[in-house]
Amino acid sequence: MSKTVIGRGVKITFYGHAAIKLESPEAGVLIDPWLNNPVRQTPLDSLGRVSLILVTHGHADHVGDTLEIAQATGAPVAAIHELSQYLLGKGVTNVIGMNKGGGMSAGGVQVTMTQAVHSSTAEEGGQLIPTGDPAGFVVSFPNGFVAYHAGDTAVFKDMELIRELYHPQVAILPIGSHYVMSPAEAALACRMLQPEFVIPIHYGTFPVLTGTPEELASHLKDQPQMRVITLQPGESVE
Repeated sequence: MSKTVIGRGVKITFYGHAAIKLESPEAGVLIDPWLNNPVRQTPLDSLGRVSLILVTHGHADHVGDTLEIAQATGAPVAAIHELSQYLLGKGVTNVIGMNKGGGMSAGGVQVTMTQAVHSSTAEEGGQLIPTGDPAGFVVSFPNGFVAYHAGDTAVFKDMELIRELYHPQVAILPIGSHYVMSPAEAALACRMLQPEFVIPIHYGTFPVLTGTPEELASHLKDQPQMRVITLQPGESVE
């Protein structure tokens, strides 16, 4: 199902939890592709074109099905350096290691890695292995459309720098609380980022993730220039 509201030539699909696809005529960018999550199971053959995969941090609910998708599509996987090396060791042959503040062109888009305030580990044999710092991504399309996927994060003051440097039109923000921002904190993030559109993610997947899009919208009543777009798993806007 699609909602046509953004009108910038970029289609955004939500697969549940934090899994997002950004798609334009030039590129198909998957971010944190946990496709077989508790709220929706998405077959790999239904994804369409995938030209780039971005992974914000090493937790299993964000790495998700990266290995399988990369093997099926041949798409490169970009992540912070340590996580890229971990994925290389797991069989992802086309990895791009980068770091915060760094930018690259890949898959038809410009990608910049940003700060995120969270943790990042992978589990191996019952042990937690550090996988570098968590991150967010700014994705800029040739038509000028800019999307910011915050990954898992608390609100942080340098979101003002993300606005100043990249001017994202859409902010894709976690709102579930407990492990990430609450709706109130995400609303403060919106005030710093000043996007036209806000897509909430990382809520409702597990009982502990109690924040809701309705709460976020209620905290943004004084910001009528921003539109909160609530997507059901499997739904798109374009």
